[in-house]
Amino acid sequence: MNLPFAEPFKIKVIEPIYRSSREERESWIKEARYNLFNLRSDRVFIDLLTDSGTGAMSQYQWSEIMLGDESYAGSLSYFKLKDVINNLLGMPYFLPSHQGRAAENVLFSAMIKEGDIVPGNSHFDTTKGHIEFRRAKAVDCTIDESFNTEIYHPFKGNVSLEKLEETYKKYPTEKIPLCVLTITCNTSGGQPVSMQNIKDVSALCKKYGIPLIFDSARFAENAYFIKTRESGYENKTIKEITKEMFSYADGATMSSKKDAIVNIGGFLACRDKELFQKASTYCIMFEGFVTYGGLAGRDLGALAQGLMEGTEFDYLEARVGQVAYLGEKLKSYGVPIQQPTGGHAVFVDAKKFLPNVPKEEYQAQTLAIELYLEGGVRGVEIGTILADRDPVSRENRYPALELLRLAIPRRVYTNNHMDYIAASLANVYERRDKINKGLKIAYEAPIMRHFTVELERV
Repeated sequence: MNLPFAEPFKIKVIEPIYRSSREERESWIKEARYNLFNLRSDRVFIDLLTDSGTGAMSQYQWSEIMLGDESYAGSLSYFKLKDVINNLLGMPYFLPSHQGRAAENVLFSAMIKEGDIVPGNSHFDTTKGHIEFRRAKAVDCTIDESFNTEIYHPFKGNVSLEKLEETYKKYPTEKIPLCVLTITCNTSGGQPVSMQNIKDVSALCKKYGIPLIFDSARFAENAYFIKTRESGYENKTIKEITKEMFSYADGATMSSKKDAIVNIGGFLACRDKELFQKASTYCIMFEGFVTYGGLAGRDLGALAQGLMEGTEFDYLEARVGQVAYLGEKLKSYGVPIQQPTGGHAVFVDAKKFLPNVPKEEYQAQTLAIELYLEGGVRGVEIGTILADRDPVSRENRYPALELLRLAIPRRVYTNNHMDYIAASLANVYERRDKINKGLKIAYEAPIMRHFTVELERV
């Protein structure tokens, strides 16, 4: 008999969670103005709002917490992390930051100015927000297959080389300060980018003299998909694949709260000393001195250890496998999802799930509310509310995909929890024909509105 799969870890500490009633949840979500970000965490049974900073650290990471050097300058924990980043990514210069969007802020302050064009593969919310805040424009060059949830493509995060070169030809080179390649691509469903596509994008960027920067929050999951889906990489280790991936980039930002499995932290890494020096000024202004960047020494140490653990195959097989397990469960119930499942989350196609709800009434957000009411499961909308308004016309932007993201924290939930999530969503799916009204906005911020938006039932 073949042995079944088992997680490569055991549980040492548990955190109790409260089972609420439907009546309680109806009251709580109304009080939260139908914004799941406004819910208290003890009012959530299974929390899939994000996989950012929500993972369970290992005993070795907790050991690093105790070993942290809290010196303001020249912390030994900083040098430990610097060595790991250089050895793993092959980038000699790095600046720590308290999280990924802070690293973006430091980098973009050094590189982007008003009127610039920043192409990439479906920029995520904070990336696009930082670009548009500087009165620049993000251009999506993702392949068309990404926007059809029903078809199978092993690398739906890929950039269309035709779209990218068209952008390079359309605008003056001096107006394109960088190209952002997100690995994996969150907005398109946690979808990976192939090594061949990374090579081709890098070559195209070099042809036009444009720096290539990775948004690398989930680079290890991307490396796992290259190993398991791309010919020629099946016998390479995750760390070997990672080193090759980053060899094609000029720099990278990372929210380490994802693939480094820490609760706080991020960084900017690069090869160019001049860019490092320019960015250092903004790091000191916004984050802190260059050897701590807004982090305690203990966090730097845990991050260094997490980068090593997060690039081990056994861990990634369990992590990505759990996401796939939930995806297959949902498919067995007929629930429409982005296929194939990505590395960190299952993305439910809200347009197909709730066709009776008008797009103007925010289908994915409506579905997120229904799932919470059904089972106390908190997901997040990746759709029209997140897409925000056009900065010029101020009209809603309706993206090609209207998705409910179920982001699974690392090493936190069991497959019994996945079964519960799937059953909750299946129950909503069974009554989907009765859901024909959505939500309207009562208050919104001028940018990145989805975090603080207030909504009402239509």
